[in-house]
Amino acid sequence: MSQAALAEPPAVLESKMTKNKQPARATAESMATRQRDISVSEFFAKNRHLLGFDNPRKALLTTVKEAVDNSLDACEEAGILPDITVVIEDLQPDRGREVKQSRYRVTVVDNGPGIVRKQVEHIFGRLLYGSKFHRLKMSRGQQGIGISAAGMYGLITTGKPMGIQTRPNANRPAHHIELAMNTKTNRAEVTTDEETQDFPLERLRELTPGTRELAASGQFLSHKDYPTGTSVSIELEGRYQKGRGSVDEFLELTAIANPHAKITFVPPTKVSEEEEDVPLLKNKAAAAAAAANAAGQPEVAPAAPQPTITTETGGVIVFPRAVQELPPETKEIQPHPKGIELGTLLQMLKDYEQDERGGTLYTFLQDKFCRVSATTASNFCDKIGVTSRTKVSAIEPPLAEKLYKEFQETRLAPPPTDCLAPIGVRQLLAGMLKGVRAEFYAASSRDAEVYRGRPFQIEAAIAFGGDLPADDSARVIRFANRVPLLFQQSACSSFKAVTEMSWRNYNLQQPRSSLPAGPLVIMIHMASVWVPFTSESKEAIADYDEIRKEMKLALMECGRKLGTYLRKRQAMRRQGERRDIFERYIGEITKAIHEINGADQKKLYEALLAQARERTAIADMQLDEDGKAIKEDPADQEGVIVLENLAAVGSSPVAASSDAVLHTQTKAERAMLDVASRAKDDSPSLIDVAPVKRLTKKGDAPKKREGKAPEAKKPEGAKPAAAKPAAKEAPSKPAPKAPEPAASAPKPKMRLVNGKLEPVKEGPSLF
Repeated sequence: MSQAALAEPPAVLESKMTKNKQPARATAESMATRQRDISVSEFFAKNRHLLGFDNPRKALLTTVKEAVDNSLDACEEAGILPDITVVIEDLQPDRGREVKQSRYRVTVVDNGPGIVRKQVEHIFGRLLYGSKFHRLKMSRGQQGIGISAAGMYGLITTGKPMGIQTRPNANRPAHHIELAMNTKTNRAEVTTDEETQDFPLERLRELTPGTRELAASGQFLSHKDYPTGTSVSIELEGRYQKGRGSVDEFLELTAIANPHAKITFVPPTKVSEEEEDVPLLKNKAAAAAAAANAAGQPEVAPAAPQPTITTETGGVIVFPRAVQELPPETKEIQPHPKGIELGTLLQMLKDYEQDERGGTLYTFLQDKFCRVSATTASNFCDKIGVTSRTKVSAIEPPLAEKLYKEFQETRLAPPPTDCLAPIGVRQLLAGMLKGVRAEFYAASSRDAEVYRGRPFQIEAAIAFGGDLPADDSARVIRFANRVPLLFQQSACSSFKAVTEMSWRNYNLQQPRSSLPAGPLVIMIHMASVWVPFTSESKEAIADYDEIRKEMKLALMECGRKLGTYLRKRQAMRRQGERRDIFERYIGEITKAIHEINGADQKKLYEALLAQARERTAIADMQLDEDGKAIKEDPADQEGVIVLENLAAVGSSPVAASSDAVLHTQTKAERAMLDVASRAKDDSPSLIDVAPVKRLTKKGDAPKKREGKAPEAKKPEGAKPAAAKPAAKEAPSKPAPKAPEPAASAPKPKMRLVNGKLEPVKEGPSLF
């Protein structure tokens, strides 16, 4: 160390030595120089998994989903039946099939109203920009993130800008714009801006043999079907793979939930092989018919009229339009007083003061809230101690908090539901018929309810049997505002509602806290002005108690219809098997009887066959779409006695036909009388009395036999049929029937002695 350094004061020397050993610490001033604004696009560029771009396969699906949702919203708002074409081009067709991802160009074309030129940069080049976030009206898009985030992802992965073509006027050229998003400023930078007559794109018609074939017949991107509209093209790194969570499944489910839309899909030429193609709703019947036609074999006629189904031409898949009506038009509503929070109320008061200088609280309550009439607004003013002329500027936070408490304590009518456009039962069934090949369909649409002051409506549909796999668990397909939800199933309120249902009550097997097992597809749709998604990627519905309760009630309605259908189908199967047994032994029985007493074998066979068919008539029952018999017979109901000839039985019991008399008796009574009548001769009884034990479990037979025991002791065994009307007339004489001391005592055992029923003192009672 030098002499000059030693001459310095010790404090200065120590400070210099410390600076050499440790870095300088940050100060408030130095930290302030490093702080800057973060744009929303820059944030989501680093956290793109929040928007659904967390892997190549899901990124491709999310891009298609956002573009299709925007197209459907635009067409419905403009009153146009949607005609949407989705084209996925493989830009690296020479790659190996084992490659995990590739570069694709996704193009979505619609026949909507188009977009005015000055709005193109804002809609496609800015995040959190749109017209749907601030309004309470049902729509698929909500946050203004989707399509611009897809363009941002494409720009990050390929460096290519978005290509937009839009034609708002059929008599003018289309605008062709290419733009890229600047994530630092959340603004679009336009690289190409020109007018063109090439709308829809001509090159898409020549893309594949299937597109050329359909274009030649005017069924693919014809100028007549697309006079106006918008086309969006995005190049990105992705992975196309069929199966669960694929683009194919999304479009198929979208077609089910939107039967008024026609969707055409041109898939890429190569498909990744890592996962087997397991389509969600495979149309096996249509595939078998197509294979039979290709092989030159005659097509098997379907059992019932087939609805409009999906077709495929040269690889181009067309989901046809099933209905020709648009969903009901929705209207925007104001917030409900019970759906806001105190901070929101304070901000609304401040905004109203800026917009309406000198506005009163009385007019504010009527203008900014729904279900608040002039009388209700006046009552609110009185309850917080102000008049109807009090200015909004005079409402301090304590008064606003008092008003907020009055909102929660006052009973108000629920918000209007004309802001919702549910699918509807008829459209639900049309969509399910178009996509699911089953044997039974049921749908339910609940009335609108409210959560947090926002109206919502739950719809459910089920499909059972048919071509659905019988050895798998039921499949749940979820929708929110007609948009399929393909991911985060276990976190969704829809899935929880299904697993909490007791499907065993409807004749289905169900492991504990799991999905029911069997050939079943369950569809749940939630329509709301603001769906409470669990994340920005809009993949699952938050678990609100009000929402889950309505979902379970809708599923119960469908489950009751399915349970009725399954019980009747099981009864039909059992009776069919019983008829087969009857027909198998009737010939032997008639032959044996003919040898015993020489009866006419043909007539006896026909009589027994008629009896077998009558007793197994359920096997011939036909069920409608609700699982009910087309010709409902009261005799099919439990605990119902049918009198086919009531006049004959009431007027002349002796003259009444034997069929009518038998229909007024239970099986136990008929068996007892038949045994008593046959006891006089030596011929063996041909009646199997096993059904008597089965009927006694219901409690009907013992009650009937108690009243008949005294009559059976009379020496009238020669005509047992006449004893039945006498038993039936007994209820009309209340005096002798009133005293029943033996009703509470156990019934003694009876046995036949010389054609008479006598009690047996020893041994336990059978009944």
